[in-house]
Amino acid sequence: METVAFSILLLPLLSALITLLFLRKSGNIASLLSVATSGGILVFALYLIFNGENEVFTWQTTWMKMAGWELSFGFLIDAPARLLLFVVSFVGFLIHVFSLGYMADDEAKSRYFGGLSIFMFSMIGITVADNLIMIFVFWELVGFSSYLLIAHYLTTDEAAQASKKAFIVNRVGDFGFLIGIVLTYWAFGTVNLLELADLVDFDPSLISTFLGLALACGFIGKSAQFPLHVWLPDAMAGPTPVSALIHAATMVAAGIYLLLRIDFMFTEHALSLLAILGAGMGLYAGFCALVQRDIKKILAYSTLSQLGYMAAAFGLGMPGIALFHLMTHAFFKALMFLGSGSVIHACHHEQDIFKYGGLRKKMPITAITFLIGVLAICGVNFLSGYFSKDAILLTAYNVNMPVFILLYAGAILTALYMFRLYFITFEGLARSDKAAHAHENGALMTGPLLLLSILAVVGGYHSLYPFAIVESILPDIELVAAMPNHLWMIVLGTFAWIVGAITARNFYGRVGDVDPLSEKFPTFFSLCKSKLFFDQMYGFYIKKIQDPMARFLEVMELLFISGLMVRGSAGVAALLGMLGKVCYIGKIHAYTFWFVAGTIGFLAYASGIFGN
Repeated sequence: METVAFSILLLPLLSALITLLFLRKSGNIASLLSVATSGGILVFALYLIFNGENEVFTWQTTWMKMAGWELSFGFLIDAPARLLLFVVSFVGFLIHVFSLGYMADDEAKSRYFGGLSIFMFSMIGITVADNLIMIFVFWELVGFSSYLLIAHYLTTDEAAQASKKAFIVNRVGDFGFLIGIVLTYWAFGTVNLLELADLVDFDPSLISTFLGLALACGFIGKSAQFPLHVWLPDAMAGPTPVSALIHAATMVAAGIYLLLRIDFMFTEHALSLLAILGAGMGLYAGFCALVQRDIKKILAYSTLSQLGYMAAAFGLGMPGIALFHLMTHAFFKALMFLGSGSVIHACHHEQDIFKYGGLRKKMPITAITFLIGVLAICGVNFLSGYFSKDAILLTAYNVNMPVFILLYAGAILTALYMFRLYFITFEGLARSDKAAHAHENGALMTGPLLLLSILAVVGGYHSLYPFAIVESILPDIELVAAMPNHLWMIVLGTFAWIVGAITARNFYGRVGDVDPLSEKFPTFFSLCKSKLFFDQMYGFYIKKIQDPMARFLEVMELLFISGLMVRGSAGVAALLGMLGKVCYIGKIHAYTFWFVAGTIGFLAYASGIFGN
């Protein structure tokens, strides 16, 4: 088992190193190597999942030791890790295969697939890590690899700016996460996950609201939750398969997975705050998605919304349901991102949905599979999203009514903006030459869509999965099953997606180049388009406060630290040296004079003459 765990972790790293050292100009070989590696990861992951007999596998070795402080490197493969390994390896493999078709003509394929391998290495490291510091190391590697992938298109300034924005915003959240890790070690004397769980179980008073929220900063940054949500929509500047990899199964899911790993570290106050923030994001992101024209940004805001649902489930005390929604969301969101990639590829990289139209007849496989993803995310009865999303709504309805109201309003908005996306893109008449001449893509791109569409339909039936995969979510599913108001929630859930679908059909069934919402409700449209001015507020802070403060500190550093303390002390030392050189004139009688004078002075001081 130890060998298999090392293999699944090191395979993508080896692929990235081979690509970097030997295949930088051999894009086709690099792409095949990366895809083969992701297939190997899937095989090893399935072996880890099914060969462990549902046991918790741990392995640990000393990484570094210093003055009584020891840092370990180890694996913790338990029920949540097995589930996420399945999701990451399976969806990651399909995205790699899709990339073969999508990036076929890209001149920098080697760099792209090398970045994918680094990303898989980092994400698997987070999944199997047994302590917070090891998680943090791979956490930062995920940030680095996502920076490389978002900035893949070197010729566009948008990609460069988006990658920097994602990297910097995530560093803000990671700084809080690092503070939480330091405080955890200070309070508990360890950062090992199993040891922390035992200590908290023995003495719950060791945890605090501040400590939990500091650790949750990692989740807020990586999963793009309020107030660090601004980077995710801009990250769409990267290749579409990267968007699928980041937003569907891996990077943003890492934040939720972190919460599940340390769920014992949160007080009731911290959980309540996370539930409210998550529910609020579920609604806020829906309004933002409603006015977007870029197909990938609509899906990005829907990701923000669904991550809010997961955070709300966690805050309501149902981490298993949050993990359940993470799994189903990975399937239908990867499906829709890859579906958008199929559309973008067929329309020669056009991303404005108001320049599509009529694609259902020209791209039937993409249209049907994309519609399945839309139905799943809207919670249409008996599709995958219905089971996990309605479980969150039912929990909120029975536990916290304000959270339920926000989530339910978000559910109606989800149906509205997702059916808006479908109708504008695939129905009606073509609104550009690119859409008019579009055609279905090849098997490398449609094959993953078909497989993911199957999981978007049946992925919520937990009884279809082996126990090893769903073991961690079953207890909370059973708790939800025992809750009251199931029939009422079925009615409310069905009402939400039907209202959203009908409204979208009536409003966006036949559109031109202009969004009808901007014509009929311009004030509301402008407010949604502003995204509540978060980017402008951050821009004002950076330009008017942070940059002037940085310049002031730079001047102080030059004057006092570099000037007075460093160069000043060096100047004093140099002056003393120059004065000392005066004594060395090369004449023996002068040396004798100074020797006698010094001796007399020392004897006078020692005898207390100057003291009297």
